[in-house]
Amino acid sequence: MNEKDQKLEMMRSGKVSTALLKMGLPTMIGMLVSALYSIVDAYFAGWLGTSQQAAIAVVFPMIQIIIGLGMTFGTGAGSFIARLLGKEDMDGANRAASTGMFTSLFVGILASMGCLCFLEPLLRGLGATDTILPFATDYAVVYIGLAFFDIFNVTMNNIVTAEGRAKLAMISMMLGGGLNVILDPVCMFGLHMGIQGAAVATVISQAVVSVMFLRYILGKKGTLRFSLRLYTRKWYLFQEIFKVGIPILVYQLLSSVSMGMTSSAASTYGDSAVAAFGDAIRLMTLGTYVVFGFLKGFQPIVGYNYGAKNYDRVRKLVNTTLKWSTIFCVVVAAIMLIFPSQLMSIFTKSDTELIRIGALSLRANGVIFALFGFEQVAMAVFLAMGKGMQGGLLSISRQGLFFIPAMLLLPRIFGLNGIAWVQPVADAFTILLAAVFMVQFYRDLRRLSAASVPEEGE
Repeated sequence: MNEKDQKLEMMRSGKVSTALLKMGLPTMIGMLVSALYSIVDAYFAGWLGTSQQAAIAVVFPMIQIIIGLGMTFGTGAGSFIARLLGKEDMDGANRAASTGMFTSLFVGILASMGCLCFLEPLLRGLGATDTILPFATDYAVVYIGLAFFDIFNVTMNNIVTAEGRAKLAMISMMLGGGLNVILDPVCMFGLHMGIQGAAVATVISQAVVSVMFLRYILGKKGTLRFSLRLYTRKWYLFQEIFKVGIPILVYQLLSSVSMGMTSSAASTYGDSAVAAFGDAIRLMTLGTYVVFGFLKGFQPIVGYNYGAKNYDRVRKLVNTTLKWSTIFCVVVAAIMLIFPSQLMSIFTKSDTELIRIGALSLRANGVIFALFGFEQVAMAVFLAMGKGMQGGLLSISRQGLFFIPAMLLLPRIFGLNGIAWVQPVADAFTILLAAVFMVQFYRDLRRLSAASVPEEGE
């Protein structure tokens, strides 16, 4: 059995815990590295000053939107590909991969051009003050202008994960993250480029990863094939991609809106407040990205087995992932509650106001973070099965449906403390909604399992 067949066999009938570790650990490690280099950017920016550090926090929502376009087509195509592979439809999987990859690149380039055309008003809307704006502009022009590298990489990362190449996804993220960490101080201080050097370092790192993926495609090293000949404009394919991809895009858009609203609300309290909430979010991504990364490996296995109608295996996969993610999130929540000031001191020693506000945010989020894994597993399950309605509703709840009203209300009543508690309140309501959906999920799974012949294999 060759390596390609082994990957598919592992998803189909390998031991549940082993399959999850082989698929989930590589993507988890890769996402963790991605979170770390975001922190490194903010760390070195802190050497330049509070306004420079705040500039990265202001630009970050725009970056999320650009990346969201890659995730729309990468995650949407990836979910569909996993289900097609479960049905042994290779031609359909190849068409989905090619269509998702080429479309994301085209749409992403258009979006980057649009952002650059309206850069100043966008940055102002995201909370850039007069002192932050020049640095935010320097950073954004480089990063947003060359974001097509990042879009291509995000799309390909999701697609190769869907075909069982989780290790390649990990290598790509580790390569990009590692290069970025090395190049940050070189470009920012060695070449005296300042805050713009952070963007240059990131773009160079992403370009190197893009070359790696191009070699993978042209060398035909995976199960899937990519070609313009396989590109299709048939609506059914886009419908399947958008069914999962649009909720992801909406989630990214709402994440950007929520971060922009947070920075805008915090700007009333000065640059230190803007930087503090931005840095706290980066620290929390160390925990959230571990969960996201593991679930990126979990989703293709669920989608594959759901497509193959192996419902008992789907249930075992979900139960195991819920248990593991909850244990991890409880540990992270404890760290956020016990050591918030020490964590914020990573970014600055002298700005005590930044440390105080950041610690407030970490403590507030630590109260509810123990259940973050449950919330995200629920969303991942529905998206993996192609159930866009439930997955989409959960996607828009955390950063939109519950977040936006909370952000409009709590800061007016509680001031700075209200800003810190907006996300925990939104998470609490999203968890309740996820619980309702998961009860129905288990009922449906029992019904489907009873109506089919279960397959063995853990």
